[in-house]
Amino acid sequence: MDTPPTNLTDQDATPAKKRRRDPEASRAAILEAARAAFAERGYTKTTVRDVARRAGVTHGLVLRHFTSKEQLFLAAVPSPRTLMAEVAGDPKTLPRRIARSYVRRMTESGGSDPFVAMLRAVASEEETAKPLFTAMQQDSLEMYRQVIPGPELEERVASVGAYLIGVTFSRYVFRSGPLAEMSDEQLVRHLVPNLRSILLD
Repeated sequence: MDTPPTNLTDQDATPAKKRRRDPEASRAAILEAARAAFAERGYTKTTVRDVARRAGVTHGLVLRHFTSKEQLFLAAVPSPRTLMAEVAGDPKTLPRRIARSYVRRMTESGGSDPFVAMLRAVASEEETAKPLFTAMQQDSLEMYRQVIPGPELEERVASVGAYLIGVTFSRYVFRSGPLAEMSDEQLVRHLVPNLRSILLD
């Protein structure tokens, strides 16, 4: 009887399997690459090809998932559904949930949150940043409408956005001043009464 060859590797011995594409994994990789690219290079300087290269996918695949750079940017921002899951609940405790969600999101992103990239773009890329900010504000308004319906909601939501923009500039863009020196928990405690005053009082 012939002796079977002994130099076969596991790969040789196993029938080749066709590699299956994983659309969800590709989408996740693209979004992660987009967040990093937008944070490092800003909105205008970031290209779809740059994001594709970082994600290890083709330019066409990025556009298949997201039809334009603007849509890619907006998708990289936490979705209203994600935010809704974090803030839904008793309106009385909404300010604390918002504060914790905001601080956790910024901390976990390590400065690569697309919101930071948009703020960095405002000074030199105002016309580009304006529609992005408007879209983000509209998403926030629809989310808050489900939690705290009432008069002057649009003004209150806009005020929350303006307040958090200021906090973000101080702590995550300039990285200077008392807000930048606080621990995460200290910042949450600082944010809560101010958010309560804007949203509920």
